[in-house]
Amino acid sequence: MGVVDKNKKKALECYLKAAKKGNIYAQFQLGYCYQFGVGTVKNKIQSFEWYLKSAENGNIYAQFQIGNYYKDGIGTVKNEIQSFEWYLKSAGGGNISAQFQLGNCYKDGIGTDKDEKKAFEWYLKSAKEGNPSAQFQLGYLYKYGVGTDKDEIKAFEWYLKSAKEGHPEAQSKLANCFKNGIGTDKDKKKAFKWYLKSAEKGNAYAQFRLANCYRYGIGTVRNEEKSFEWCLKSAEGGNSEAQYNLGESYRYGVGITKNNKKAFEWYLKSAKEGNVTAQFQLANCYRYGIGIVRSEEKSFEWYLKSAKKGYIYAQLQLGNFYANGYRFLNEEYLRQYKVGCLSKNVR
Repeated sequence: MGVVDKNKKKALECYLKAAKKGNIYAQFQLGYCYQFGVGTVKNKIQSFEWYLKSAENGNIYAQFQIGNYYKDGIGTVKNEIQSFEWYLKSAGGGNISAQFQLGNCYKDGIGTDKDEKKAFEWYLKSAKEGNPSAQFQLGYLYKYGVGTDKDEIKAFEWYLKSAKEGHPEAQSKLANCFKNGIGTDKDKKKAFKWYLKSAEKGNAYAQFRLANCYRYGIGTVRNEEKSFEWCLKSAEGGNSEAQYNLGESYRYGVGITKNNKKAFEWYLKSAKEGNVTAQFQLANCYRYGIGIVRSEEKSFEWYLKSAKKGYIYAQLQLGNFYANGYRFLNEEYLRQYKVGCLSKNVR
């Protein structure tokens, strides 16, 4: 028997012939070919049309794709109600990915009324069939009692199932369980192990926690250099706590040579993300000229931001500014101070 050479263009032609005769699997394959440009140029509209034909003829995988296309407005107008309806058809046919998406719809009220109990039910169906994302969501729902009774042991069990399948967020949550004794016995070594697995997959939160493990010797030997390295990865991934800690590391030379300019830069990144402690330290940098030219006006502005969020040390410094009557404290600043610092929210 001869060997058939790989020819994506001819494959497309064959799919097209079968699809026109009503074969739902060929219709699905055509949707795939147009989606990813297999044997033809990418065409979102054509992809949608062929997936739709297959979906209307009962293909649960095509129904799931149509749900995705309506959700994101791919090849058609975005329509969350239609998206929900197609996910429902696909989920009813046993598609575990659609069951998971249906859980999301009910949890967040996408295309239907919000219903946490129904969200739980669909996540459970998907999770029992081995969907790690649904298993992760079940862990969350059990941990906080959303749509079901709170049960930390079950939360731990579902996080574990998901984590073993390689889900990075579940691995991070599982590490939290071992670290804090949530649904299981405390085990710092296992916490470190799971933070490491999650961190290596790029989870910024886990990278930050791993940095703390190395910094304080939690489940591993203390190592300030490794702590700095993981903190840097997390900070570059957008974690504001890591960005603040990186500022501290550069300022005080923890795991790296002191560098006030870089300390200021990382405090600034973290402060812009809303981290109140970083906002306070940034104000100090401007006040005392740490890594930046002194500016009492900017110092006041950042103290004010931090104070409005209830940070007491920032409130104290604002009081000092006000008491000493700095020249830049014009009527507008005084008004902001009275509204922000002295409001019931930050008293």
